[in-house]
Amino acid sequence: MAGEVLVCVPLHPWRLRERGYNQSSLLARELGKRIGLPVIEDCLIRVKQAQPQVRAGGVRERRRNVTDAFMCRDEKLTGKQIILIDDVCTSGATLESCAAVLKSKGTGSVWGLTLAREIYN
Repeated sequence: MAGEVLVCVPLHPWRLRERGYNQSSLLARELGKRIGLPVIEDCLIRVKQAQPQVRAGGVRERRRNVTDAFMCRDEKLTGKQIILIDDVCTSGATLESCAAVLKSKGTGSVWGLTLAREIYN
């Protein structure tokens, strides 16, 4: 997997304030230190407050939950090879939604990397 920058899946500002940290950001920062890649945290943002994916029912509900939830606010990632960091992948809906937004802004490629994979039936 080739990548130039790490981008973490963002939390909505309300959720971040409630929790006090973004677990994906913590993972991205630590990985960035270990492999020598920069972490860009201010470009991909969450604009839609929705229930946490863990509380969403099936795959359709998870996809609907993250539809239009993210935006890329500038051209900082244009042409870059992105490694998108999240903590857990269950259905892949969050990673897909983020990747679609990043690709629409002209990123070169987007690879998803998670700490854990929950098997979802």
